[in-house]
Amino acid sequence: MKDLAGEILAYSLQNAIEHGKAEASRILPKLFQHGLEKKDIGKVMPTIVEVIKKVNSMSSEEKTKAFSSMKEVVKKGGEKERDLPELKVKGKLVFRMAPFPSGALHIGNAKTFILNALYAEKYNGKLILVMDDTIGSIEKPIDKESYKLLEDAFRFLKIKYDKPIVYKSDRLKIYYKYAEQMIKKDAAYVCHCQQDELRSNRERGIECSCRKYPVDVQLLRWKEMFNAREGHATLRIKTSMKHSNPAFRDRVLFKISDREHPRVKKKYRIWPSLEMSWSIDDHLLGMTHILRGNDLQIESDMEKYIWDIFGWKHPDIIHTGLVNITGVKLSKSKAQKEVRSGEYIGWDDPRTWSIQSLERRGIKPEAIKKFVKEIGLNKNNITIPIDSLYSINRRLIDIEADRFSFIFNPIELKIKNKLKVKNKEIEVKIHPDKNKTRKIKIEKIFISGDDFKKQFGKEIRLINLYNVKIGTSPVITSVENKKIPRINWVSENVPVKILLPSGIWAEGIAEEAVSQIKRGQIIQFERVGFARYDGQKNGIYEFWFAHK
Repeated sequence: MKDLAGEILAYSLQNAIEHGKAEASRILPKLFQHGLEKKDIGKVMPTIVEVIKKVNSMSSEEKTKAFSSMKEVVKKGGEKERDLPELKVKGKLVFRMAPFPSGALHIGNAKTFILNALYAEKYNGKLILVMDDTIGSIEKPIDKESYKLLEDAFRFLKIKYDKPIVYKSDRLKIYYKYAEQMIKKDAAYVCHCQQDELRSNRERGIECSCRKYPVDVQLLRWKEMFNAREGHATLRIKTSMKHSNPAFRDRVLFKISDREHPRVKKKYRIWPSLEMSWSIDDHLLGMTHILRGNDLQIESDMEKYIWDIFGWKHPDIIHTGLVNITGVKLSKSKAQKEVRSGEYIGWDDPRTWSIQSLERRGIKPEAIKKFVKEIGLNKNNITIPIDSLYSINRRLIDIEADRFSFIFNPIELKIKNKLKVKNKEIEVKIHPDKNKTRKIKIEKIFISGDDFKKQFGKEIRLINLYNVKIGTSPVITSVENKKIPRINWVSENVPVKILLPSGIWAEGIAEEAVSQIKRGQIIQFERVGFARYDGQKNGIYEFWFAHK
């Protein structure tokens, strides 16, 4: 680990200047670019906390002066970008994305799919989209709408995959063919045992009586299984009943289900397990590399076991640790429930954290992909703040986002001596790094109710305007740019609503210029944050909040 003291100070100063105060959650993502490893966060955190405390105690002028000599440190760090670890390469590489269509893709479960896509792009390999739509469990049903949601998410992320899309629900007869071959190899058997009995046998390492029937009888029982009632029979693989992991012993390969499938309706009743369908498809579709989470270790072991039964070559399987994203509550099943009940406005509701919701908030696809790329092939489970994604997105949208004034809970300042100020309008830059300006008429002056209470009796500066003493009879004190608190203000009363990630609408007013922007445009409300304009409704300009 390198000495990061200089970088910590530089980014703390930059963060404090941009947002009023420095915060560790915004600084950490930038430190990763300077070589900080996630495993070392605990070691450097005391230093970060100490530096932040010192920086936040400095005046605005002190921060600006200190930062002026450290801009090169920040610039240098911004130019660094992590690349993905190299893979074993022999011939053309083939990867897959195999989402289960039970809801929209969200920022958490998108990671593995994006990793596969990034590697396919890195090595100019083949990427296959496989809809992993076997019947699933009662608790986690397939959602018909999800097919399109998944395709739309990959389209937004600019992920290119081979056509046509592969649907597992179209491949049942292929799975049946290999199931029969496994039976003929005496590697699988039909089991009629009750769950309690079977569980007990597996725990004690005892073979069930169903396993002992000869191959010709097993084939007959397999055929009978297609007309059997639900829950009456399963097809199980033969493994060692002394295997160290009881869960690996004689796992289910096929089960009976009478539930209707969204695509193939009730055409099939016998459905394969995930590892059964994966093992067949990963071979037939020519996978060379399989990237998946550590939580699927036993499924990987089962795939290898099945490949060995057929004498097939093993693709490279790479397991990655789980990623816990702080500041985000992820639950596809809960989101599905809230979407169906109408509590959420749809799968693009910001509380779902779906790719659709991120798109509507103004998060760029490049930011999401870079976020995943920086996580990389983490071997261990890690925790990373959502601010890491925001930091990346901020760098992408900052220069394109014009700035506008907005205030919550507006209160009009009825300034008594405003006629002494000659200018009836001012000219302000639309962005610090752009030469373009716009004019703002000075008619009424509105500030937020919170600022009015906090600054009551004090002299403050209205940004880009003049200084005012707040009180029951506010007065202009001077036009001099003093070292006093600065607050936002607007002149025109243009109604605005901002949808926050919590699903709550925040209301306020903005300057008249927001009425000229186009739907889908990303802007920055000064001292509030970035937002995407979603359109006008009932005379109110609606925005979706992206981040600070």
